[in-house]
Amino acid sequence: MLELPLLFLSIRWLDMVDIFLVAVLLYQLYKLVKGTVAIRIFLGILAIYLIWKLVSALSMELLSEILGQFIGVGVLALIIVFQQEIRRFLLLLGSQSPFAGAGILNKIVNWTRDAGAEEDNDHTAIIRACFNLSRNKMGALIVIATNTELKYHASTGDQLDAKLSAPLLESIFFKNSPLHDGGAIIYRNRIKAARCILPVSDNPDIPSDLGLRHRAALGLTESSSAFAIIVSEENGKVSIANDGKLKADLSMEELRKELTKLEKDQEVKPQADS
Repeated sequence: MLELPLLFLSIRWLDMVDIFLVAVLLYQLYKLVKGTVAIRIFLGILAIYLIWKLVSALSMELLSEILGQFIGVGVLALIIVFQQEIRRFLLLLGSQSPFAGAGILNKIVNWTRDAGAEEDNDHTAIIRACFNLSRNKMGALIVIATNTELKYHASTGDQLDAKLSAPLLESIFFKNSPLHDGGAIIYRNRIKAARCILPVSDNPDIPSDLGLRHRAALGLTESSSAFAIIVSEENGKVSIANDGKLKADLSMEELRKELTKLEKDQEVKPQADS
């Protein structure tokens, strides 16, 4: 009679932590590719991997060798196929890192900067411009950079570096202005650039009635700590996007509260990180 040896598995608490971290990582990857064509590619690669493991266990040498060669270059293939998703994942990690934003790394890099040189944004000018544009049904996309200047996104447009004012913002988004298409980036009370090309969100849960301005605002705030204000060209409603979430149809007072809250949050972050 054939006797099978008894196998006893010893599971350490570190193994449980390992399994938990892998599960979290897989869940985050699934959230990134959910609703996109990348999910089908991911499932296809996963199916090939499982088939390779199966034929290897069954000692099917020829098929195992062929699939093994395919899996051997799988890392390079994944980087090529999922480059956009990998970029989004790294941006997500970077934006949630303790070294991100106005934290430790920012203090080390900018230790020589004079803190008094930083100027707060003129909320009144922003609000006045937004609601003047709203009354005239002129679309606008205004990005308020917080921890960084968003130099990459600013480089896609026309450099201005002009002091923030309501008339200047309104002239940028005037219908016949060559700068009205795209977003305007504001940093430390200066309009750094206009006509900037911003990343469009591919979140499948975004309502279909939202236009490209709203999708671009959501796309940028999903991957950065920036704050975006959108003025609808169709109905004149003023909305904000922050952390990939949208608040629509705000009044002047509600917009002022959101801007004040944003400023207070930025003041608290350095204290929390120190």
